[in-house]
Amino acid sequence: MRIAQIAPLWERVPPPGYGGIELVVGLLTDELVRRGHEVTLFASGDSITLAKLESVYPRAFRLEPSISEYSAYEALQLSRVYKQASKFDVIHSHVGYNSLFHASFVETPTVHTLHGAFNSDTQKVYAEAPEQPYVSISNAQREPMKELNYAATVYNGIDTESHRFYAQPQSAPYLAFLGRISPEKGTHIAIEIAQKSGVPLKMAGKVDRVDVDYFESQIKPHIDGKHIEYLGEANHFEKNELLGNAIAMLFPITWREPFGLVMTESMAAGTPVLAKPLGSVPEVIANGKTGFLCHSVDDYVNAIQRLGEIDRSECRAHVERNFSIKSMVDGYLEVYSKVTRKKFERNGHVGFLTNLLMR
Repeated sequence: MRIAQIAPLWERVPPPGYGGIELVVGLLTDELVRRGHEVTLFASGDSITLAKLESVYPRAFRLEPSISEYSAYEALQLSRVYKQASKFDVIHSHVGYNSLFHASFVETPTVHTLHGAFNSDTQKVYAEAPEQPYVSISNAQREPMKELNYAATVYNGIDTESHRFYAQPQSAPYLAFLGRISPEKGTHIAIEIAQKSGVPLKMAGKVDRVDVDYFESQIKPHIDGKHIEYLGEANHFEKNELLGNAIAMLFPITWREPFGLVMTESMAAGTPVLAKPLGSVPEVIANGKTGFLCHSVDDYVNAIQRLGEIDRSECRAHVERNFSIKSMVDGYLEVYSKVTRKKFERNGHVGFLTNLLMR
């Protein structure tokens, strides 16, 4: 098939550090190429890919604080994609609602993966295009807008081969927190858990501009370099080592997490996850087998005492069974087949579908 992948321009594909969407897009794109598909990736110009790369800007936006109108380049990107829509059998958008109305004016079907959570504002936009084919990244993600045309739920996948498995931590016991330092990720709650349990906490992740005040007022005062450590933003190797040597990863979110890629990264390293059961969490964690679902700080503290019940090899196997690149790409190819089949049925060309899928 001839496939266009549209990635956000904020981070490189794949990202050097934080960037869950861009990581997923990179893994999906390269695996599609390996399987013989003709893929064009629309992303920042510094992206690294096996596909043909097209970009409207040479670097990821996060490296360009002087840009005042990010939306101008996002508009240019979508214009470039949809001007050549007829060259593709399917367009796969990872940029949210921005691509919705472009997609309505071309024959080539667009698959829209919903990487974020709905809010009262975005729901109004999606309600204007309920017929477009959407992919949810968890079943829980659909709850606020069950009326959309969901083609499938496809869980995000990771490259398990690039994640070292730690049968046992190789350092003194500590808890890990990995992700954006933000209220919705519950960084302040992770600190409270560490303080109440007496187990040290090592944190890594980026601080977005919108979260600087939160970091300065609620996080930084607790960082002492001993019991509470902040390591800054981590690359892939550093993340894997941080997670693998931890006795558990804390995921005390305060919002409906659409997926939570870091949970799979932790389990791939063999480390169980202690998380609040909001959004996708109960779909990703096997409660009592690869981690524990916790409702309060006391629940987290009690779960830390039960970590001996968890088999770290089962954490790894759980990810390999359910959240691999293969399962993700298989899922998306089924979606591509479904939406292109509908296009050909609508146009009376069902007989050409087999040839299309063999390209």
